[in-house]
Amino acid sequence: MIMSEIVFAYPKILFLLLLIIPLVAWYILKQKAVPFIQVSSIKPVEDIPVSYKEILAHGLFALRLIVACLLIIALARPQSSNNWENVSTQGIDIILAMDVSSSMLARDLKPDRLEASKGVAIEFISGRPDDRLGLVVFSGESFTQCPLTTDHAVLVNLFNDMKSGMIEDGTAIGVGLANAVKRLKDSDAISKVIILLTDGVNNQGAINPLTAAELARAFGIRVYTIGVGTEGMANYPIQDMFGRTRMVSMEVEIDEETLQQISDITDGKYFRATDNNKLRQIYQEIDRLEKSKINVKEFSRKEEEYLPFVLAGFIILLLEFIIRKTILRSLP
Repeated sequence: MIMSEIVFAYPKILFLLLLIIPLVAWYILKQKAVPFIQVSSIKPVEDIPVSYKEILAHGLFALRLIVACLLIIALARPQSSNNWENVSTQGIDIILAMDVSSSMLARDLKPDRLEASKGVAIEFISGRPDDRLGLVVFSGESFTQCPLTTDHAVLVNLFNDMKSGMIEDGTAIGVGLANAVKRLKDSDAISKVIILLTDGVNNQGAINPLTAAELARAFGIRVYTIGVGTEGMANYPIQDMFGRTRMVSMEVEIDEETLQQISDITDGKYFRATDNNKLRQIYQEIDRLEKSKINVKEFSRKEEEYLPFVLAGFIILLLEFIIRKTILRSLP
């Protein structure tokens, strides 16, 4: 809510307005201190009406006082200021750490695990307009696809460019988590969150996942872990020696124990997504859990407002000059 009010850059100058009081007193005393003569009776002239010019002459003094008041106000530099009330808004830094290993091409989610994960994550991003979000991808290695940003259009484009095979194959959960922590450790956000999504078991990388989790806890980062994959067997696309793609049924292996430990260490939560609907529900729950609110006070913008007072003073001064040089020009 915005309210506009007038403030003064130099409010002490307004004390000059007190000079108006002695000026008015001086003028009144001056009118009484006029020459006089003694007469036996004023009856012959007491019925003569007061001339409008005499009244107007006193009005000139009033106009000059008004001009003086306007100039003093202008010197105090009046400014219009927009006051902004404190408003509540979400303000959270979130890194999405996504597994892009070849196993993410399994078809137990539609069209596959990776595309399903990308689609739901993009929906999640669109529902967090006030947050900074970033993207870290990992497989056998890890790199930052997008640092923390409020430009969600750029982030979505980078999500769309994400694909399996863009880095060495494997599942380096610890390295991926550590990379995400690196992107959040210097953040001063009220809440720092990592959403780590994988479909496998840590089998590469020099950093143990639980060591990375301890690192996240040290920096006050909460980690939500998501295991993606159905229970039992799932179809995986593989290429034969002739380059043709065929489906092979393989057992789904997700290290749920490690993912649960990561979330426990960092005060997060572990989820298992066995289909598209479950994955969407998981992101919706995380969204609800992270609707933390912070107070934001906007800076007010000031604009100079002295010009109307100067113009009004000039117009009144001009009016006083015209009256004195026309209607009252015969007066001393």
